[in-house]
Order: sequence, then structure tokens, then C-alpha cells
Amino acid sequence: MTSDLLIRQAEIFLPDGDILLGDVRIRQGKIAEIGTDLEVGEERIIDAQGLTLLPGVIDPQVHFREPGLEYKEDLFTASCACVMGGVTSFLEMPNTRPLTTTQEALDDKLYRASQKSLVNYGFFMGATADNLDDLRDANPSCGIKIFMGSSHGALLVSTEEQIEPIFAKGSRLIAVHAEDQARIVERKKEFHGITNPAIHSTIQDETAALNATKLALKLSNKYQRRLHILHLSTGIEAEYLREHKPSWVSTEVTPQHLLLNTDAYETIGTFAQMNPPLRSPENNDILWKALMDGVIDCIATDHAPHTLEEKAKEYPNSPSGMPGVETSLPLMLTEHKKGRCTLAHVVKWMCSAPAKLYNIPNKGAIALDYDADIILVDLKNHRPVLRENLKTKCGWSPFEGWNLTGFPVYTIVGGQVAMEKGIINTEVRGKPLSFDA
Repeated sequence: MTSDLLIRQAEIFLPDGDILLGDVRIRQGKIAEIGTDLEVGEERIIDAQGLTLLPGVIDPQVHFREPGLEYKEDLFTASCACVMGGVTSFLEMPNTRPLTTTQEALDDKLYRASQKSLVNYGFFMGATADNLDDLRDANPSCGIKIFMGSSHGALLVSTEEQIEPIFAKGSRLIAVHAEDQARIVERKKEFHGITNPAIHSTIQDETAALNATKLALKLSNKYQRRLHILHLSTGIEAEYLREHKPSWVSTEVTPQHLLLNTDAYETIGTFAQMNPPLRSPENNDILWKALMDGVIDCIATDHAPHTLEEKAKEYPNSPSGMPGVETSLPLMLTEHKKGRCTLAHVVKWMCSAPAKLYNIPNKGAIALDYDADIILVDLKNHRPVLRENLKTKCGWSPFEGWNLTGFPVYTIVGGQVAMEKGIINTEVRGKPLSFDA
């Protein structure tokens, strides 16, 4: 379905941070030419006057629920949400049914994505206490996911004795959900019977996060093992990493941990419930500083949808998680327009840094011979996040009513126009991501 395109009169964000008012030619799914007043051929022309051309977003942490939990989300609906939000590639987590802990399960996901996903895809292998050989050999996979806490069943690998052999054997990137499960269990007993969802941030407190991050860092240092700490949520973790983070360790933050805090429980209740939890307002500022300083390397959404009916349950029976792929880029571009960060920051955090951290070639920049995974966004107008406009199957957002800018007008995946002015081309298909050693 790849077609040749000529994008004309766009404000093009170049890899050096400069903005060029010009044209981009796409041939056979690649960026073939960048310049001004390019000669018009027989390709389709997209008039991009007034729009900004950015690399497509790479979201390095999502939960798209397929297989086994498709009533919440599936690879098709999630990828529709992706193209609406400018996400052209994703890395998906292993807590599906069955768990992604074997080559067979990984192959099944890759096949499903080839049939359903409008955007490019990669999948994590889930660590258990007894699948070391699978973790080392399964391919292609972007890395190993360890749930140190906030999980259950085979994917909960919570003690140092269980975790250390995973770090000790192999070389594949390890990504951790860093929460101290033992502390969480004890605090659940201490606060049992409280139904106010705000207690969630007290039960899974900052110390639980710091304890697990310290353990993961300790093992990473011992074995010189590539480590990525998922969804950093606390200022104390950020400051600890500022002093102790080696070059082979990276971390990410979500827009919700930057922009929401414990005050949100009063207004949206269980819709604010996620793991790790939202923190106090002062943590927002510390995380922002760590992101600006480079202590935090990139942004991910941790897109984790649950139905409205599930979220309406009384705490603690309400599940943790919130959707995010449709709003992450507009949220960050709105912060840029407010003056909190530059456009170069947003592109680094959401495009080039994830490509670099996961060794994904030819993505994350508008450059010659790079894959034509690009988006045209409108930075001149704002519109509210409305439930009726969302494409995620769960049908809600914690940011409903927020007035945002930077919504994509076009999303192009591998040279294919996947979304144009709000209309999704459901025939487009993404490709499996490759991960260079």
C-alpha cells in the first residue's frame, strides 16, 4: 500500500533542531529528499501549509491487551488510537493471556499485529522465575520485562533471589516495573478497608518505588547489564539516579506523572488510579527537572486501558491503569507552547531517544533514507479532549476536558497515510520493528 508522496510547505523539524519551511519527498516508504521547492512528479501531493512535520512518536511502553483481554483493547483499536495521537511505533508489554513468556506466545503476537496493527510494533518478553532460556533466546524482542511489584502470578518476580539470575544470564535489555512488592503487601494490610482511591498512593508509596529501583540498579551494576527503569514516578528516585545512574541505565516518565498528582483523586477518583501511583504535587516539579536535565531519558505512556464499568468499581476492586497514546503528544506539545520545554525537547523525548535506547534503526528523525514514519501536527489551534472523539476501546481519558494543541492532522506510517484529518485508513499495516545489537 506504500505510495510516493510529496509533502509541500511544511515547517520541517530537522535533526539538528532547525525548522525548514520546505518539502519532503517519500519514495517506497523512505524519506528520499528534503528541500525547498522540490520538483513535482507523479506522486500524491500533501499541502502542509501551516502544519509542522515531526518524526512519528515511538511509545516504548504500552499494554494493548491482546490476546486474552480484548474486551478492554485490541491491537486494531489500540493502533487506531495510536495514529490519532501521532504514535507510529510501539513496544508492548507481556501481561496478556497467555503471558508473553515463550517463543510461541511471542510469535502469536507478531502474527496478530501483522494482521491488525496500523503502526509498527515490538514486544517484550516477560520474565518469570523459571524461563531464563526463553528470555535469552526468544526473537525478535525489544527486551525483557520484570514486574518487581504490582503484579501477580508467574510475572511477579519480586525477590532478589528470583531477580538476580535474570540479570546474570544474557545481554538483552531488562526493563523493570520498580515497586517493592513485600512493602506493598504489608501496607495493604495496614490500610485495609479504606475505599478512598487516594489511599492507593499511600499504600504503594515512594519508599516502595525507591527500594525496587535501588535493587535493580544494584544488580545492573553488578553484571554491567543494560537496564531501563519504566515509568519513574518519584522525586526521590530521580535524585537517586542523578547521583548513581551509570551510562548503561536509562529511564522514562509518563505524561500523567508529569502533569497529574494526588489532587486528581478528588476530581476523577479511580480514573486517577495507576501503578506506580500518582504522587504529591512537588514530585511533578522534580520529575520535570530530571527530564530537562537528562536524568530521565524519554517519555512513555504506559497505555493501560480498562473499561468504564471496571473503573467504576469501589477501591480497591477498581483496576489500576489509564489510556494515553491519543493524548501524550498533544499534552507535551501543549507544555511546549506554554514555554515549559522546547520543540526539540519533545522530539528527543518521544522520537529520537526511544529509537536510540532500544537500538531501532532508521526511525525517530526526519532524515534521508529514514523510514517515512512522520506526522503533520497543528500547533496553531487548540481543542478539548472529548470522550466521543477517542478511538481507544475503553472510551475514556484522565485528561478529558483539557484544551490541547498539537493534535496530528496526518499520520504517515512507512509511507502510508494512516490518518488524514481525523479519518483513519484501516487498510494500512505497520511492520515489526528491528532491534540492532
